[in-house]
Amino acid sequence: MEESASTVRRWEDLDNDILVKIFQSFDIFELTSGIAHVCSSWRSACCDPLLWKTLDLSMLISNYIKIPLEPYVYVHGHSDKQLTRILKISLSLSRGSIRTLIFHFNLYVSDDQLTYTAERCPQLKRLVMPAWNRIKKTGICKAIRMWRDLESLTMPSIANPPYLMEEIAQNCRNFRELKIMGPFDLLFASTLNMYLPKLKVLSLRCTTLNRDALILILDGLQNLEVLNISHCLLIDVPLAPAPKKIIKKLDRTILQKAARLRKFLTCMEDSCIMCQRTKNDEGIMRWYKYEEGLWKDDEVSSLAL
Repeated sequence: MEESASTVRRWEDLDNDILVKIFQSFDIFELTSGIAHVCSSWRSACCDPLLWKTLDLSMLISNYIKIPLEPYVYVHGHSDKQLTRILKISLSLSRGSIRTLIFHFNLYVSDDQLTYTAERCPQLKRLVMPAWNRIKKTGICKAIRMWRDLESLTMPSIANPPYLMEEIAQNCRNFRELKIMGPFDLLFASTLNMYLPKLKVLSLRCTTLNRDALILILDGLQNLEVLNISHCLLIDVPLAPAPKKIIKKLDRTILQKAARLRKFLTCMEDSCIMCQRTKNDEGIMRWYKYEEGLWKDDEVSSLAL
């Protein structure tokens, strides 16, 4: 009995590789629950870069209510404190290892939380943005200046895109792919042409897409290789007072201009459930109404989550 007891191994004596393998199955709530304080070997495993290639906060949603004045949402204090706590623990354990950062679209991050994060993951290559409501121009610009290795951005639509795209153009020399989860108009198209002419991958799926804006990027983004407009509500906006018109089939002009692309992903089928949902939501998807995580899908594999 004594000999048997002496051979029993304790959890803290497990090989670091085994501990890391176990911890890789944990979600962000479990990783930040205090397991790093159990013992020195567990903390060492919790800091392993393999655990922190991606900081996935897509299961974290703010507890908020809508209000009539800016920022148009009020976030409950407990919800803010929870996010701050998870960020502090995660960014401490990761030690700058994070390459991909994923926020939920209904996570209302503040300027301070965003810049705190940017300072502690300077080698970020992929960012999936949260809602814009509480993020100011100064906050996002400060963050982008620290993310010089940024290559990929998924973001909600933005009312004034030039300042953000200019900041990316000036600071992120390897930036190559963009996904916009919101209406895409002429202003956004002309902004991309001006500041990101070397863009290679663009996804505009499940949103309102202005036909003239589509033609503008097909003409202007000469380095573009992949364009995804699947399930879009394609509209033609003629001069007033004529009403806008929904286009149900791509015309020859668009198809000819898109022929140079390596991939031109489209779907405008009445039988397609995603096309139906985009139309029912008038080109502004209410993702909360649908299956959990559906917003993460993309026909472009490098942009899917």
